[in-house]
Amino acid sequence: MQRPIPWPWILLALLLLLLAPGPAGRFLLDLLGGLTLLLLLLPLLFGAAGLVGWQLLRRRLRTCSACGFISVGNAVCPACGTPFDASSVAPSSPEIRASDVTIDVDVVEVDDQGS
Repeated sequence: MQRPIPWPWILLALLLLLLAPGPAGRFLLDLLGGLTLLLLLLPLLFGAAGLVGWQLLRRRLRTCSACGFISVGNAVCPACGTPFDASSVAPSSPEIRASDVTIDVDVVEVDDQGS
């Protein structure tokens, strides 16, 4: 017949190790603190890495002007065969001149004649 595991005695020994000011208790506390910190910060680190990866992937996406298919890193649309133009990728530097998109405003004097 097999003897059951003495869980109360094991828990009592661990509790004494945690309360004891010796090196074994300190090591156990440091180990538990490190594991707790790892479990709390690991999802945040994975989330940040996923966000950075998504931003990098999104910059490389190209949308076909003919069919709307989205692909990464091809010179020709894999769905319809239309070549991608250079404007389908987000430009790293602005190619639009400011003089083409600014509005010139002329000041006109308005006389108040209604009063």
